[in-house]
Amino acid sequence: MQLYRGMDVGTAKLPPNERRGIPHHMLDVLDPTREASVADYQTDARATIEAIESRGNVPILVGGSGLYVSAVVQDFRFPGTDATIRARLENELELAGPGPLYRRLTQLDPGAASAIGPSNGRRLVRALEVVELTGAPFGSGLPEGAPPWREAVILGLQAPREELVRRLDERVRGMWSAGILDEVRGLGELGVTASRAIGYSQALAQLSGELDEAQAIDQTQSLTRRYARRQVGWFRRYDAHWLDYDEPGRHATALGLAMGED
Repeated sequence: MQLYRGMDVGTAKLPPNERRGIPHHMLDVLDPTREASVADYQTDARATIEAIESRGNVPILVGGSGLYVSAVVQDFRFPGTDATIRARLENELELAGPGPLYRRLTQLDPGAASAIGPSNGRRLVRALEVVELTGAPFGSGLPEGAPPWREAVILGLQAPREELVRRLDERVRGMWSAGILDEVRGLGELGVTASRAIGYSQALAQLSGELDEAQAIDQTQSLTRRYARRQVGWFRRYDAHWLDYDEPGRHATALGLAMGED
C-alpha cells in the first residue's frame, strides 16, 4: 500500500525527513485510483534492483507483504489473466462480499484459501481466476519452492507475541490520532485495492457512518493482528536469519559471516 501517493498515515510510510538521506524506491508511484498488481510490482522492483546494482550499490528490499517480496526474490512467473472471468468474479465480490468467494476457494484449494484468508477479496478473485483458467490449484501458482531470482541474504525481525500484539494495537490507535480520517477525506476517490486496505476501509466506514470510531479502531486492530499472523507464517518458510527486534546488534558477527564479510 506504500506504492500509493497520499496514503501515508495508514501505511506508516517513513517521512522523507526521517530517511537519513538514504534513497527509497517504489514509494508514491501509483495514484490511489489505480489497481496495484503484484506482477507489475515484480517487473518494476526488479528493474529498480538492477539499476541500483549497475551503480555498484546493494539494494535492500524491505517488506511486509509476503507475496510481493516472494515475487521479486524468487524466479516466479505469474499465470495469465482473463478479463471476462475477472469481471464476473469482481462483480460477485461487489455484490456479495468476500465470504462466498472464500468458501468456494476453500473447496477448490484449501491451502490457498488458508494463505489468503477470508477478507482479502482481491486475492480471492485472483486465486479463483487462476483456478478457472488453468484447472489447477492456485497454490501451484504461488512462488512456493521456486528457485531464487538473485542471491540474497534474508533477515527477519522477531518479537515476543505479547509485545508484538501490544505494538500492533498501539500503531492502529496512532493512525487515528495522526489523522487517518483527514487523510482519507483528502484522497477523494479510491480504487478497489486502496479502499480495501486495512485501516482505510474502516476509516471510510467511519466517515460514512457505518462504524463509530471505537468500532473502526477495534476492527482495524483485529484485522492487523490477523494479517501479522499470516506474515509470520509466510516468512518463516524462508531460510532467514532471525534477529531480535530490540537488540539486532547481538547478531552482528553471525550476520557478517552470512553475508560473506570478514
